[in-house]
Amino acid sequence: MPSDALFGPSLSTDLMMATVSDRAWVQAMLDVEAALARAESRLGLIPTAAADGIASQCRVDEFDVAQLGRAAVRSANPVIPLVNALRAAVSQDAAPFVHHGATSQDVLDTAMMLIARRGLDLILADLDKAAAAAATLADRHRTTIMAARTLLQQALPTTFGLKAAGWLIAIVEARSELTRVAQTRLAVQFGGAAGTMAALADRGLDVAHELSADLALSEPTLPWHTARARVVEVASALGVAAGVAGKVALDVVLLAQTEVGEVSERTGAGRGGSSALPQKHNPVDPIEILAAVRGINAQVAVLQAAMLQEHERAAGAWQAEWPAFAETLRLGGGAVSRLASLLAGLRVDSERMRRNLDLSGGTIMAEHVVMLLGERVDRVMARALVDAAVATATSAGRPFSDVLREDRAITMHLKPEELELALEPSGYLGVAGPLIDRALAAYRAQKGEA
Repeated sequence: MPSDALFGPSLSTDLMMATVSDRAWVQAMLDVEAALARAESRLGLIPTAAADGIASQCRVDEFDVAQLGRAAVRSANPVIPLVNALRAAVSQDAAPFVHHGATSQDVLDTAMMLIARRGLDLILADLDKAAAAAATLADRHRTTIMAARTLLQQALPTTFGLKAAGWLIAIVEARSELTRVAQTRLAVQFGGAAGTMAALADRGLDVAHELSADLALSEPTLPWHTARARVVEVASALGVAAGVAGKVALDVVLLAQTEVGEVSERTGAGRGGSSALPQKHNPVDPIEILAAVRGINAQVAVLQAAMLQEHERAAGAWQAEWPAFAETLRLGGGAVSRLASLLAGLRVDSERMRRNLDLSGGTIMAEHVVMLLGERVDRVMARALVDAAVATATSAGRPFSDVLREDRAITMHLKPEELELALEPSGYLGVAGPLIDRALAAYRAQKGEA
């Protein structure tokens, strides 16, 4: 188990923890060494027997991962002790051809891309689940009326379906960006000691091409030893996906407050309990999402700072990337997995939503009254009349509708039945329905492309 076994999984998943584990990194580096040997064998640069012997030993179970970690301290990277161990493991004839023409950063950066691809596959699958759940909520609750809130205050009527549609589109867009990064920005690193591939004479580009094909990674125009944009792009896309999860989680936390009570997380034996208070049900998924988002933000900042690298090889910045990159995957995977869980099990209390909407005594419909009255009188006057009615209703604790009906300056322009319609929340939802339809169409289009 990793040293953070107690706290790590609480913000990630078992699958992602395994994907970014030390064993996974070592296996990814071994995958690169095996692919390099096969590529050079196909080009006639090393004997086929040597390539076969090297590939056959590239299994993590053949190596002491902990010992490699300790040895890495002496060389400032784990590739050097791994290459030494691999050379010792293969036959005497194959040993000279291990790591032929490569440098440590070629192996570690390419391994990072393999780790990224495997981690992104997990995250994209969870984003699919989250999107499906959000789409279901948007469609199911397209007419479930609730209060929209701006600056945490009730603003106008909206529908929970439109809120869920907003979540859905954010997920769809985050998934689109992660897909783009996964398909176009995960590239082989191969440049040799200083980016010239000099150890392979004029065959360096051929090796890079074959290595890319073997590992199914993009072939970059140039080695990118100190050009780290693609690393930051992966991390940034993960940060956006986690941020989307965090936005949903924050909405849910606020809507699930005791005093609001419009949604609640799924329940289960022992889930969300308090160590002190028997009555509490804490929103577990949102809490863990919000914690993960704060963590991933810090790691993205580390990776952006690490873009400043000296000449053809960085002293420290490159080394700072490895734990930060793994952490972005770990935390991003945890946030998105919990987002899918949260949305799939979310409970919606439509009656509570309507009761909360009515808490203002009808003043939430004041803008609608202004709009209708403004069709009959000067718009500035209409606003002044309604402002006065809102102030009276609020200060006296009276229903807004009663104050409006008693105001001759208003009723001489709006009939009782018109006022009644003006105060009905379901009649002032704008294009909420078409907006939901647009969100669902965008989701279905992406789903079809996938």
